Amino acid sequence: MNADDDRATLRFAVIGTGLMGVEHIRNLKLRPDVQVVALCDPVQKSLEKAESVLGVDASGVSSFSDVASLVAAKNCGLELDAVIVSSPNHTHRQLLEPLFGTGLHILCEKPLATTLADAQRLTAAANAHRERAGAVFWVGMEYRYMPPVANFIARVKSGEIGGLRMLAICEHRFPFLPKVGDWNRFSRNTGGTMVEKCCHFFDLMRLIVHAEPVRIFCSGAMDVNHREERDGGKMPDIIDNSYTIVDFANGARAMLDLCMFAEGSQNEQEIAAVGDRAKLEVLIPDGDIVFSPRVGFAAKQVGRKHVEVDQIVLKAGYHYGATYFQHGAFVEAIRGRNTIEVTADDGLKAVAMGPAAERSAREKRAMDNIAW
Repeated sequence: MNADDDRATLRFAVIGTGLMGVEHIRNLKLRPDVQVVALCDPVQKSLEKAESVLGVDASGVSSFSDVASLVAAKNCGLELDAVIVSSPNHTHRQLLEPLFGTGLHILCEKPLATTLADAQRLTAAANAHRERAGAVFWVGMEYRYMPPVANFIARVKSGEIGGLRMLAICEHRFPFLPKVGDWNRFSRNTGGTMVEKCCHFFDLMRLIVHAEPVRIFCSGAMDVNHREERDGGKMPDIIDNSYTIVDFANGARAMLDLCMFAEGSQNEQEIAAVGDRAKLEVLIPDGDIVFSPRVGFAAKQVGRKHVEVDQIVLKAGYHYGATYFQHGAFVEAIRGRNTIEVTADDGLKAVAMGPAAERSAREKRAMDNIAW
């Protein structure tokens, strides 16, 4: 099909139909310009869950237990335009590599990979795929697309707070959710919490600060969650709380405050940007943005704005509507009306910051000259 044809329906496959895959399906169902035509997962129960979410639409959907079968079906006539890879982190490389020769547009969930070496290899392959086939490769960084956060980022970039000097991100949330086989309990599968979870925040830091990191210091440990769990006699080894400070090449600095045993928090995420003229904050899920100018010690002038999000979109996932809006931007890129907003290189750099933070926490020292 011609992706530039506004009347054409884009046909999607979802690879990995666990918790995040189902969120993608729910959000794709909200779009009139796309259709889910294929599902792929080695776990039958996960496929059945995805089919139940599709409902009546599942009747025309092909299901596969592996990517090789999906690619073979495409080569034999299955009409397919794009795939979303939402499988466990450690499977991304083996699932993506067969897709690079297909010409399909690809959205790969974060993190791009669990190691820097794999992220580098996939980035090179993804860039070649884009250049050779003209296909979009996009890394799924949902947090950019939460409407209040997107509004916050635009206001910071507009210069409303002056020159950005400090960025503070706080996520106080629930522990990692149960996944198939509890794969997300071990760093060997996730790359560690600072890759699995915090690649979102490292991506936001780079986007908002508009510079590259030069130094990372992380203090963190697994102090509360999963300590009674065992897999083959081994206890999980993922950080459940940390402070991370990042210095950037332009002189700005950022901090991440992460706690994964604070599910009672009113706001799961709070982000504050401080410039030389004002401070701007965004609160999720309250959906409020707070503007505080520098007006003197005694006088307080605070502007508060609430960013509304359609309730149907909010209920379609766990990311405050972000998955729906990211799909929209991805589709616009496929149709040639938008740039690729989250490139393979963005995914690589977010991954690179994670292992540096993990190593910093283990060795209790700062990591300089972040490499990718």
